[in-house]
Amino acid sequence: MKLAAGRVAGFLARPDPAIRAALIYGPDAGLVREFAERLATAVAGSPGDPFLVVQLAAAEVVKSASRLWDEAASLPMLGGRRVIRLRDAGDGVAAALRTVLDESSADALIVLEAGDLPARSTLRKLCEGSAQAVTIPCYLPDAKGIAALAREMLGAAGLTLAADAERYLAERLTADRQLARRELEKLIAFAGEERTVDLDAAVACIGDGAEQSLDDLVFAMADGDLAGTEVALTRLAAASTSFVGIVRAAQRHVIRLHQAAVAMEAGASVEESMARLRPPVFFKQQASFRRQLMRWRRPALERALARLLDAELAGKSTGHPADLIVAAAAMTMAAVCPSDP
Repeated sequence: MKLAAGRVAGFLARPDPAIRAALIYGPDAGLVREFAERLATAVAGSPGDPFLVVQLAAAEVVKSASRLWDEAASLPMLGGRRVIRLRDAGDGVAAALRTVLDESSADALIVLEAGDLPARSTLRKLCEGSAQAVTIPCYLPDAKGIAALAREMLGAAGLTLAADAERYLAERLTADRQLARRELEKLIAFAGEERTVDLDAAVACIGDGAEQSLDDLVFAMADGDLAGTEVALTRLAAASTSFVGIVRAAQRHVIRLHQAAVAMEAGASVEESMARLRPPVFFKQQASFRRQLMRWRRPALERALARLLDAELAGKSTGHPADLIVAAAAMTMAAVCPSDP
């Protein structure tokens, strides 16, 4: 069954013993892993318990159809309930999972970690249609989600977050939850004995790391800065940023430029068109955004967005290295950036 958003936290903390499979999927790979670890901890006490937690790769199950059943049916040596974490799950493991769900004697909880599965996915349909399975989608965070994460993490550390600092973090850390968590952990350590994190502290701490962020890639790309685009891609790869997070960030930036360009075609000034954007352009990026808006016209932006959409589709469906596909699309956009008018 599909697990309603309001029930996710409760299920992760206290999974229903009648549920024997949890499919956690979506483009936010960091959140997929986090949810899988929380489930393993709730059932086994620790995500790394060698007696109760088994790690499997989907390729192992595809190669040997009985492997998943054997692990799910095995009895734990010291009692308790076993957790089978199946990484990189896809439609290839659906038949093996169906066998386990059809056999009532297998008591283990199977946690399937998957990417962005389409609605037609055999594995999604199986879990959504079974009373013994749940599906939990993990979408990329928006500014509102990052703001909530920042308040939660800093609040747990006994810190208060100023409103302008919260807006800054929400604008800078969207599209990759793992990167956001690392930057927020760094901010907590940076705060030291200060109990309130203001804008100056957020900029001082996050600024250096943010130069390796998705924002720096999209601004370099739309500025026609080939060297800057290449450096940003290299840093994002080193941070294990998902290709979906990268391409979605690039798409969002192009869409914002397109929205402003359409407003300008309707008679708005550059400043008026930028002021209408939500969320607003961060003040330190306004000069760059203004320059890009003067360069790019609506038809060119539409062609750029089409290339980025094609890159996302190719990364998900062709079997070619997705990071190279997205990198090529980003470099192409930087290369075709119009000259100053």
